[in-house]
Amino acid sequence: MDINDFRGIITALTLLAFAGLCFFAWSRHRKADYDASAQLPLEEDRHITQENTQETSENTRENM
Repeated sequence: MDINDFRGIITALTLLAFAGLCFFAWSRHRKADYDASAQLPLEEDRHITQENTQETSENTRENM
């Protein structure tokens, strides 16, 4: 067994690890997690927008 056999084994193991990672990332069981993660930036914006709307309506009531 020389260095080229070792390199071939490492390459094959790396390819299998990459294929496993791709399968894990693209599996249907992960879709709900990814959808929830995709909504996180929007949730923060909705929260900020709701706070601004409440402050504006309170300021309008105070000025009347």
